[in-house]
Amino acid sequence: MQARNFFLIISLAASTFSAAQPAYAPDIQKEKLSRGLVCLREGDSIALSWRLLEGEERASFDVFCEGKQLNSNPLWDATFFKTLAPQAPTTFAIRTIRNNRQFFYEVAYSPDQKDYIPIPLSKPDGGSTPDGRTYTYSANDASVADVDGDGEYEVILKWDPSNSHDNSHEGYTGNVIIDCYKIFPSPTRLWRIDLGKNIRAGAHYAQFLVYDFDGDGRAEMLVKTADGTTDGQGNVIGDPRANWVTTGTISNHIDGKVKNQPHNIVGRILDGPEYLTVFDGQTGRALKTVDYQPPRGDVASWGDNYGNRCDRFLAAVAYLDGKHPSAVMCRGYYTKTYLAAYDWDGKDLTLRWLFDSQKTDGYSGQGNHNLRVGDVDGDGCDEITYGSMAVDHDGTGLYTTRMGHGDAIHQFAFYPDSTQLQIWDVHENRRDGSDFRDARTGRIIFQIPSTDDVGRGMAADIDPTNYGLEMWSSSQQGYFDVRGQHHTTHSWIPQNSAVWWDGDLLRELLDHTSILKWNWTKETAETIKDFRAEGCTFNNGTKQNPCLSADIFGDWREEIIVRDRESTQLRIYSTTIPTNYRFPSLMSDIPYRTSVASENVGYNQPPEPGFYLGSDLYKRTQRSQ
Repeated sequence: MQARNFFLIISLAASTFSAAQPAYAPDIQKEKLSRGLVCLREGDSIALSWRLLEGEERASFDVFCEGKQLNSNPLWDATFFKTLAPQAPTTFAIRTIRNNRQFFYEVAYSPDQKDYIPIPLSKPDGGSTPDGRTYTYSANDASVADVDGDGEYEVILKWDPSNSHDNSHEGYTGNVIIDCYKIFPSPTRLWRIDLGKNIRAGAHYAQFLVYDFDGDGRAEMLVKTADGTTDGQGNVIGDPRANWVTTGTISNHIDGKVKNQPHNIVGRILDGPEYLTVFDGQTGRALKTVDYQPPRGDVASWGDNYGNRCDRFLAAVAYLDGKHPSAVMCRGYYTKTYLAAYDWDGKDLTLRWLFDSQKTDGYSGQGNHNLRVGDVDGDGCDEITYGSMAVDHDGTGLYTTRMGHGDAIHQFAFYPDSTQLQIWDVHENRRDGSDFRDARTGRIIFQIPSTDDVGRGMAADIDPTNYGLEMWSSSQQGYFDVRGQHHTTHSWIPQNSAVWWDGDLLRELLDHTSILKWNWTKETAETIKDFRAEGCTFNNGTKQNPCLSADIFGDWREEIIVRDRESTQLRIYSTTIPTNYRFPSLMSDIPYRTSVASENVGYNQPPEPGFYLGSDLYKRTQRSQ
């Protein structure tokens, strides 16, 4: 491919990138990222990868090793370079020229360099519960943010006790612990926060958001806290002696009627104060604590009185005014639902608005185990797609489909020739199955009803012979294209997650420590040989998601963070496969960046941009010539 083709691709990608969010303010608050240069070893070769920053669509690069230039011509086609691995420690550098000035970015190389970035972990000691049962810890969900303002991401990691529980189960749990680790120049633990005994452990309780909310260049963390939470400096929030963990059983009285048998409520937290705390991202120090909104109130008013439905939490980062990020803390989705939007200015945590599903007909009981954020109506401000309903940027209802709860949801620009966003949503009600709809109005484009509990669903461009993205679920063989045509297959397509990994514009499938490529001619998912997460394991049972997948550093393709089997180490894997494409870092796209921020929430979903990224992008450049 000639250089002019790359310019067309880059130009088209950049225009698509911005056109998908046409009304966002030009001075919208974004992270100031560095070059993100990394080197990884693959056999006898070294793969160098670095970020293309916004505004660099026409920049070229040169690669140096110990001052010697390795490329004979400027690099226009990709922010990726492969060369033979040196036999001794050395330094690689990338040069770019802007405004007639040269800028160099360096990375150290050692002969023992691996195909991943290792982060040694400080594994917490296990413990025992009041009933004498022991538990241990494993590394679980993670997020990334620049907590110290150096332009590089740090990893914020949640530790999950082995006795963590879904809300539907009783039982004591160990404390939830959150660490922050610096990646570069050398892995270091910056702080540890212990949420204490009065925050239960499980997928639905400790939803944490790490983002630069006040615009000072350093990220903060917001998370629900309680009496006994200890910050990164050893300071305790609330009453350190309080114990709100319940014991015994309770009769399940709802609306004056007795349903089923009495419930065991051992280990549940049905009383006591609830807080929301802002923590300094660099030190872990608690900066501000307020009462959590929405409050628990009468437990039975949520649909049961044993703490299942009242403690279903979600959280998101959203640009509700089109310029600044807000934190949206959410409670409930099986019955009534509340969303509380907060603004942090560095001193005060202010409630922007509170959405109450009971005040608008058809909005209760519509939430998923996850959510999506993006400007779906083109007004320059973000909306929250909350399962089968959406909430506008001002806290009012935007639409509801009344299809109820589901486990997975995807929000993309599914069509190559449109910047409008669409939704692929799956449902558990054994009636509505899956729906593909307009993200702005909720209008159903097509639906696949099903009598199954559709517990999984995925959307990605995996077949270049179709127009736009494909979508599929656990209720049928094969996949659907955006026109609603069903493409049958003879083999199962993984549905847990997806990642941009190899050199083309199709997205790969991420499942059970493997990256797989859908072979549309053979109708089968094939493991990519260049990826080997040996000695590692994924998280959260059958969901099998990594700690995080995101464009953390290097070029536009994504990294995955996984844990080794003993949780003594995190590994950040990045692709070593060459590519002929380049784009600005996906983290520069607001919908993608906010979906990374909420990836740890509930049942993890892969991050998704607010613009079309797939094989048809290149086809458009071909047609334009």
